[in-house]
Amino acid sequence: MKLSTIVQELRLTPLVELHEQEVTDAYASDLLSDVVGHAHAGTLLITIQVHRNVVAVASLVGLSAVVIAQGRQPEEDVLAAARENQVNLLSAPSSAFTLAGRLYQLGLRAPGE
Repeated sequence: MKLSTIVQELRLTPLVELHEQEVTDAYASDLLSDVVGHAHAGTLLITIQVHRNVVAVASLVGLSAVVIAQGRQPEEDVLAAARENQVNLLSAPSSAFTLAGRLYQLGLRAPGE
């Protein structure tokens, strides 16, 4: 599924310029070592974390995008890192639980399912 479709369907707010990606699955976690162990290139991550390590993990794993739940906003240095590494950062006012449910309704599943 195209990232732009998800952004439109879930009414997500891009925090940096979007780079179109194919989203293969979705994963929700706030423990970044868990994300490294279970997500892969093409995975969309749902989290409430807003620090630079989220961008580092997204770049390392090759995540299609990171959706920051509950309306949390990262600082400018995080946004700059996302721009520099071409990491798609999005914001949503909804909880991680609600976002995961909506993505499931759209047909996305967890990695390996």
